Amino acid sequence: MMKRSLSLLSFLMLAVTFALSACSTATTQPVVPQQPAQPASTAPSDQGAASQPKEITLATTTSTQDSGLLDELLPVFEQKSGIKVKVVAVGTGQAIKLGEDGNADVLLVHSRKAEDEFVAKGFGINAYDVMYNQFYIVGPADDPAGVKTAKTSTDAFSAIAAKKAPFISRGDDSGTDKKEKSIWQAAKIKPEGDWYLSSGQGMGATLQMADEKNSYTLTDEATFLSRKMNLQILMKGDKSLLNPYGIIQVKSSQKPDEGMQLIQFFVGEEGQKRIGAFGQDKYGKGLFVPNAKKR
Repeated sequence: MMKRSLSLLSFLMLAVTFALSACSTATTQPVVPQQPAQPASTAPSDQGAASQPKEITLATTTSTQDSGLLDELLPVFEQKSGIKVKVVAVGTGQAIKLGEDGNADVLLVHSRKAEDEFVAKGFGINAYDVMYNQFYIVGPADDPAGVKTAKTSTDAFSAIAAKKAPFISRGDDSGTDKKEKSIWQAAKIKPEGDWYLSSGQGMGATLQMADEKNSYTLTDEATFLSRKMNLQILMKGDKSLLNPYGIIQVKSSQKPDEGMQLIQFFVGEEGQKRIGAFGQDKYGKGLFVPNAKKR
């Protein structure tokens, strides 16, 4: 009986020992911590940054925009260079101010005196002649001031003032406005009175206003020929009516290489050829004469 009791006790102790060993093994297994989920990267890839198109700002006159010249040239340049051109079309004075303030990379304007001052003051570099056309004195077909018989632009303006015939000035400090003011000054006349009105707008809008009011005005050749109206060309060809355009790199530009590429396109062989051909199919003559030359 004693032997049986001892055997049973030995069995029970063995069973308990086995159970404790199993529990110990189960509770000592190392716990592997779960790794937190990695957030998606929000930083742009180099490839995405590289795919962003380069962009420069061209500050120019309303005549290059209104005539359609830029619509002819810029898509070609953008396709070849991969550089997008943002156009700000304003008067020459405003365009030059944009350059002085560092808000443009390249200027395409038409007031040689103001352009030379811009470069002399250190705001511009790499200035080129790029093209020219002429100014017209236009007005009503019946020409009440007799501009057709005048020999010079100053004679024509003197006749308009003497007759007090309606005249629409751009009055916007543009290249055309500067030319007009210089003719009045040469004629020793200060235009004022009900007959002399200021549009304060671009060339296209000024021509429309002059057409509606049956008035005289000074206009660049390209914008006038690109519009249909009742106004007539009453004077052209006078040497004082020459209208040269210049293209200049803004010295403070943060994109000098891209700006120079645009300038080189305008003064290079392809750009000059396209400038000379512009308008020939529609008007029978080019609206601008190419004359690229480094100043």
